[in-house]
Amino acid sequence: MSKVISVNQKIRSFKKNITVPGDKSLSIRWVLFSSLAKGTSKAKNLLMSEDVLAAIEAVKKLGIKVFINQKECKIFGKGIDGYKFKKNLTINAQNSGTLGRLILGLLINSPEPINLIGDKSLSKRDFKRVSDPLSKFGAKFKLRKNNFLPLKIYGSPNLKPIKYNEKKGSAQCKSSIIFAAMRTNGTTKIKAKKSRNHTELLCKHLNLPITVKNNKNFDEIKIKKVKQINPLNYNIPSDISSSAFFIVLTALSKNSELVIKNVNINPSRIGIITILKKMGIKIIFKNQKIYKGEKKADIKVLSAKNINSINCPPALNSGAIDEFLVIFLVAAKAKGISYFKNLGELNQKESPRLKWAEKILSNLGIKTITTNDSIKIYGNPKLNLDYNKKIIIRNYLKDHRVFMTSLIAALSFGGKWTIHDKDSINTSFPNFLKIIENLKK
Repeated sequence: MSKVISVNQKIRSFKKNITVPGDKSLSIRWVLFSSLAKGTSKAKNLLMSEDVLAAIEAVKKLGIKVFINQKECKIFGKGIDGYKFKKNLTINAQNSGTLGRLILGLLINSPEPINLIGDKSLSKRDFKRVSDPLSKFGAKFKLRKNNFLPLKIYGSPNLKPIKYNEKKGSAQCKSSIIFAAMRTNGTTKIKAKKSRNHTELLCKHLNLPITVKNNKNFDEIKIKKVKQINPLNYNIPSDISSSAFFIVLTALSKNSELVIKNVNINPSRIGIITILKKMGIKIIFKNQKIYKGEKKADIKVLSAKNINSINCPPALNSGAIDEFLVIFLVAAKAKGISYFKNLGELNQKESPRLKWAEKILSNLGIKTITTNDSIKIYGNPKLNLDYNKKIIIRNYLKDHRVFMTSLIAALSFGGKWTIHDKDSINTSFPNFLKIIENLKK
């Protein structure tokens, strides 16, 4: 099967209802929490992507039984201290930064050294941001040069609670500390820059000993040692990050309308909605509900007639960090100059995404001024590529969001595109191309 996809024409107008797969952040966290629970947890609409399957393989290596079929996944937890820490154990997080960083918090009391490895992309990402705070609990780490994987964690039986100031706005770092605190006597205190709060919400839903005080720019979190976690049955809402590609495709397509069903609209995740609304895109939440502490809704989006440029407030960055590549496509068709700043975290993802944004927009004929943490985009409301314009996208460390953003650009603006490594979508959104085909019908 070819790993290259060719796109030679823009998408036609459409009016559809679609469903995207389960939220990746919630899917991975469900696996980890369920592995610690006492009893059987069940999940429906679990995202069956490589990242989530890597999480399942990780807990299986720690002695947890898992059953999967097309309808549901069952995890047979053995309690908070139920892991089996074998000698010479290696856990492969593959491409998943969420799994790689979060699970270290759960390995912090292992009596045996454990190796953590990942794929080529994950092995170029910073793990010092979690090894530093976890070391304060009493664990020790041996990292490769530049703080990369592979690493080895040496757990401690004598963990001590910590106070930590998390300044990067990294939900992965914050969650890893929370998981470590769950194994530690005493009260751990975290002052955390605003970021995704799925871990805290699940802790509250499970009645774990956590308190969260929300301030304007940061949260104060206190968590005590956890004695028991009850099983978690979960019908996982759809992923806003996966939905983002279709929201943008609809906004950039003529005379189109789309409803995406049952999507997680956690306020810490909907920066893209706020940004696009500021740019003039009509987006409506319908059938809003609270489920297991998370907000969910159907999302309706309409084609945009006029798109405004934006000077994007940095306060929105953490809530849209995974969606900026596709947001930049909207800015490419806006009237005026859009400015996005304080985005250094984009270069801590699967690939240096600001550089890839510059490359993709340059291929579209859009002028940009890029620094190591900002981008100015000179929009063109009449953006439309010549039919014979050839664009090739490759060598992007198989970053799934680069692939999907490139495909949305091709369908929105035309040209002749050749996009390599389509298997990259398997990490987060295996049926992405099937939904695209459905929209074309």
